[in-house]
Amino acid sequence: MSRLSQSTLGFFGISSQFHELPLRYRTVVSQAPLVIVVGLICAVAAWQLPEVFDRPEFVYGLITLAVVTVACIVIPWNGLWYPSYWIIPLLDFVAIAQLQHGSTGILTGLNLLHVFPVFWMSWSRVSPVTARYLSFFCPLISVWHPYLLGVASPTDGGDLASPMLVPLVTLGVAVTVSVLREDIRSQRETLEDKDRLLEEALAESKRKSQLLDDVLNAVDVGILLVDEDGIPRHMNHRQQLLQKQALPPGILHPHERDLLLYTLDGTTPMPFEQRPVARARLGSDFRDVTLRLGPPGNQLAMNTSAAVKLNNDGEFSSAVIVFSDVTALIDALAAKDDFVASVSHELRTPLTSIMGYLELALDEAEDTQLQGSIPVSLRVALRNSERLLRLVSDLLTVASGKLSLEPRPMCLTDLIGTSIGAVQARAREVGVELVNNAPAALPMLADPQRIAQVLDNLLSNAIKYSPDGGTVTVDAWRDGDRAVFRVVDTGMGMAAADVDEIFEKFFRTGTVRQAGIPGVGLGMAISKEIVEGHGGSIHVDSTLGQGTSFTVELPSGV
Repeated sequence: MSRLSQSTLGFFGISSQFHELPLRYRTVVSQAPLVIVVGLICAVAAWQLPEVFDRPEFVYGLITLAVVTVACIVIPWNGLWYPSYWIIPLLDFVAIAQLQHGSTGILTGLNLLHVFPVFWMSWSRVSPVTARYLSFFCPLISVWHPYLLGVASPTDGGDLASPMLVPLVTLGVAVTVSVLREDIRSQRETLEDKDRLLEEALAESKRKSQLLDDVLNAVDVGILLVDEDGIPRHMNHRQQLLQKQALPPGILHPHERDLLLYTLDGTTPMPFEQRPVARARLGSDFRDVTLRLGPPGNQLAMNTSAAVKLNNDGEFSSAVIVFSDVTALIDALAAKDDFVASVSHELRTPLTSIMGYLELALDEAEDTQLQGSIPVSLRVALRNSERLLRLVSDLLTVASGKLSLEPRPMCLTDLIGTSIGAVQARAREVGVELVNNAPAALPMLADPQRIAQVLDNLLSNAIKYSPDGGTVTVDAWRDGDRAVFRVVDTGMGMAAADVDEIFEKFFRTGTVRQAGIPGVGLGMAISKEIVEGHGGSIHVDSTLGQGTSFTVELPSGV
């Protein structure tokens, strides 16, 4: 839309685009500039040159223009043949010719009014070629009409040639306006196509966004998206509920440091740098971070994970943080631990009594030199009772979650000898040879009962997982300020995938389960906890079908 059209529309209080208006409105708006200019000319003439209104032809021109303008307003152009409205600019040429020749000698320059109907026709969408012809010949006839009507006679060729300037100028205006209109039309069509594509893309984006929201709101986990400043930009319905639960009273728009987030004990506020958003802003993903959310007495246990996105400079850009409610799982694990601890504690007393009476029976059998199956059965019962007591002790240790250590001076060599002696009979039964390569003395500061528990677990496993016989070797040495011992067997071995999980609670390899070898998978987890409780480390190397080696390093403390 041209600036003139915009100004005209604005003058009449119309804010719509020109091409969006009904045809009658467009006709009136197109006629308005000529009417306004002629009105201003008349106002100036009435002030300075009133004699022009004494010219009949000038008055006829005003009447013609008024009639044409009224026709613009009253005729329903929308119901007529589309190009019919061109009658208006053609009649404007007649009115301009009357005004121009009616004011000869008084007003000059009225022939410039031809630009208005020329512009109108050239800007219309009827026929650019026809508009150019009319833009030349109509002004030409307008300036020549006194000669054509015989009102005046040309004195020479110059009288006929001099008015040619006006038609040539209007023709130039017509060509320029037509070219500009075609260019603007092409640009508008291009913009309309782009608008259509953008609207389609926007509609598709809204559809996908709504679909994503529906999916996120359907899952029973809280999902939070934060920007580079750690400010929440989106959260699903579940996360909104969690956010409300974590809001302190009286705070509507809290920072993460204000939220009611606690460590697993439910009473210690979680340090700010360990909170999910702050941790994500450090720039690395994390998984399975557990915390308590909400006021004490009404808390949820949440498992949090984060996927962090970095920009091209490697700096934090955004993060998606997931909050999973694991309250039921935590409570179930706590109930399970309480149950196991209670049952294990109740089992220890009768087991200890059973073992005591079995040992008394064996002593009496030896004193009376009893022969037959009874002594053998008593030894089997005692051995299985000892195994059951170890299992109960392991369960109690795991359930309590607390490892108590009582370090004191001890000799690792003596512990190794005692542990080997305790499993000698069992090793002999399955054809396993025990080799002790420990030095004469290896003093250290540790809890002898706990280290003995580690040795018993390692030796017991080495014998148990060598069902076809073989050799179990125990080596020990001092390495600087550390005491080291290693238990090596030539038994079943493990696959590489099993080695990575051997220290997990209740883990047992598929080969062991298929072989039907008894066990619950707690010995290695407890051994690792004991070793690390002493400030040491335990490592495993194993090859399937060739054997396993466990190496324990402990601070000697001497």
